[in-house]
Amino acid sequence: MKRVLLFAAALPLIAAPNGSFLLRNVAIHPVAGPDLPNGSILVEDGSIVDVGVRVAAPRDIRIIDGKGLHAYPGLIDSATEIGLSEIGSIRETNDVGELGQFNPQLRALIAVNPESEHIPVTRANGITSVITLPGAISGGRGAGAPPVIAGQAALIHLDGWTWAEMAVERSAAMQLIFPTLQTRPARSGAAEGAGPAISYNDAKRAYDQRLRELTDFFENARRYQKAKAAHSPGFKPDLHYEAMIPVLERKTPVLVMAVRERAIRDALRFGREQNIRLILAEPRDAAKLLPEIKASGFPVIAAPTLELPLEDDDAYDAAFTLPSQLYKAGIQFAFGSFGNQFARNLPYQAAAAVAFGLPWQEALRAVTLSAAEIWGVADRLGSLEKGKIADIMLTDGDPLETKTQVRQLFIAGRPVDLSNKQTRLYEKYMNRP
Repeated sequence: MKRVLLFAAALPLIAAPNGSFLLRNVAIHPVAGPDLPNGSILVEDGSIVDVGVRVAAPRDIRIIDGKGLHAYPGLIDSATEIGLSEIGSIRETNDVGELGQFNPQLRALIAVNPESEHIPVTRANGITSVITLPGAISGGRGAGAPPVIAGQAALIHLDGWTWAEMAVERSAAMQLIFPTLQTRPARSGAAEGAGPAISYNDAKRAYDQRLRELTDFFENARRYQKAKAAHSPGFKPDLHYEAMIPVLERKTPVLVMAVRERAIRDALRFGREQNIRLILAEPRDAAKLLPEIKASGFPVIAAPTLELPLEDDDAYDAAFTLPSQLYKAGIQFAFGSFGNQFARNLPYQAAAAVAFGLPWQEALRAVTLSAAEIWGVADRLGSLEKGKIADIMLTDGDPLETKTQVRQLFIAGRPVDLSNKQTRLYEKYMNRP
C-alpha cells in the first residue's frame, strides 16, 4: 500500500512524452538572472519557451505543479570518462588511451556506451551533461610518457538510446595531455611520476624531446592546412592533420591536461605561440601562476576540491581554496570531477570551495552557466532562459547541499528516470526477508 501511495504522489511530476509541459508554482533559480520565488517555466518540444511569474498555458499542455520545489538548470561536469570507461581495473571495459602519440582524428563520442552504469548514478544528482574525454584522465603523465593528443572530447547529455541522441557537441575540444618533467616517483596511488627515479638531465632531455615532437606535429598540421587551401598538386588527405584544422582555425579549443607548475607555464606559452584557444584542465599548481593565467585569457577546469595537497609541504587547504583564488583573480573556471566513480559528487566539490571563500552564486555558476560558456554552448545550456534546451532539475533545497534531494530531472524536456544501481540495491536489501 505504501508503494502505491508513493507512486501516486509522483504522478504530477511526469511530463508529456513529447517534452512539452508547463511547470508552475516553483521557485526558479535561472542562474543568468534574479530568482523568482514563485514562477512558471513553459517547455515545448524540449526547449524553454517562457520563464516568468505569469506564463500562459497553451491548450491541452501538461501542467506540473512544483509547489515546495526549486528549479535549477541541469549541472555540467566538465571532465569525465563517462560512457568510455566502466571499471578502471578491467581493461576490456575501458575505451580510453589509444595507442600512438598523436590521435586527433579519434572521436570520443562514437565510443560512448549509453548503457553505462555511471550514467544513471551521475544524473540522479542533477547532472545532465558531461564532457567525456578520449584520453585516460589518471596516469600516463609520468617521465616515460610522451605528450599525446588523445582525440576529440564530446559534450553529451546523460540520456539517449544512442550516442547520436546524446550528443550536444560532437567535438567540444581536442584533448592534449601536456608533457611533464618528472624525476622521482610520486606518493603511493598518485598518477604522476610512478616508477623508478631518473636523473634530472635525463628527465629534462626527454621532456624537451617530447615538446619538440608536439611542436613539430602542429607545424606539420599547418603545412597540411596551407597545402590543402592552395590545392597543391599531389595533395593527399591525412586524417590526423585534417582533424587539426578546426584547432588551427580556432574553432575548436584545446583542453590541456597540465597539473604542475612547469607544465602549466609551458602550456600557457605553447598556447600563445600556436595561437590556439586553450582550456587548462586540472591545474593543481595554478595558485602559483594566477597573474600569468589571467593575462592569457584562458579558462580553467578546476581539479576536484575534495583532494589531499599535491605536495607534502603544500597547505592543507590548497585544493579547497584554489577555486576562490581563481575567482578573485578574475579567471573564468568550471568544475570537473576528473573521473567516473565520484562524478555524482560534482555539486559537493563546488560546495567545498564555498566553505573556503568562493561565493555560493559563483560555485553554482561554475557547474552551470560558466561551464556552458567555456564549452561554447551558453546559447543552449547552463541557465533557465527562453530559447535554451530544457535541462531542468527540481530539488527540495540547495543543490550544493548533501541533504538536498533531486525530485525530478528533465533532459531536453524529457522526464528522466532517477533510479540507478544504488537505488535498486537499496530497495533489494531493505526488502530482504
